[in-house]
Amino acid sequence: MEALLDYQKSELIDGVVYNMSPASIKHIRIQRRLSIIIGNFLRGKRCEVFSEAEVRLDENNKFIPDLCIICTPSQVKTSYIEGAPDFVVEILSPSTRKKDLTAKKSAYEKFGVKEYWIIDPKGESIDAYLLKDGKFELDSTCHNIPEEELAEMHEEDREKIQLALKISLYDELTITAKEVFED
Repeated sequence: MEALLDYQKSELIDGVVYNMSPASIKHIRIQRRLSIIIGNFLRGKRCEVFSEAEVRLDENNKFIPDLCIICTPSQVKTSYIEGAPDFVVEILSPSTRKKDLTAKKSAYEKFGVKEYWIIDPKGESIDAYLLKDGKFELDSTCHNIPEEELAEMHEEDREKIQLALKISLYDELTITAKEVFED
């Protein structure tokens, strides 16, 4: 138990060390579900999914994203990933929200992450940003809306709501918000 007390997960963002609080159970469940969905899909393919792996963008930016996909095997070292992943997911929590939406998003953009998903467990939504001309652009937002709520909506309102996303690396992989947020 003493080893647990000594263990502290931290990230280096723009040269500043930030200690990380333990994730909530909802956060862990979302991360696990997404890792399983993507991992099963990637089985036998060139790309690989990682959870909680240290990503070293440069000497001043060493992050531990909730999830990432690496398509260049030479980036994977013994204890870390060197350089920008192709795809990154950050799951918001009260202690990381601001950094995930600002400093980390800017760094992922600067270092060339192709796609960045920000998952909001509280609002049960996923924002998907794609890198276009060196800048992240919000490509889509997906929501988890209960079936009974959808049934009560007018058809034209229902059609405007996005309930699933595709990872830009693989058009044939569709992930629904329901899968990500199910209890």
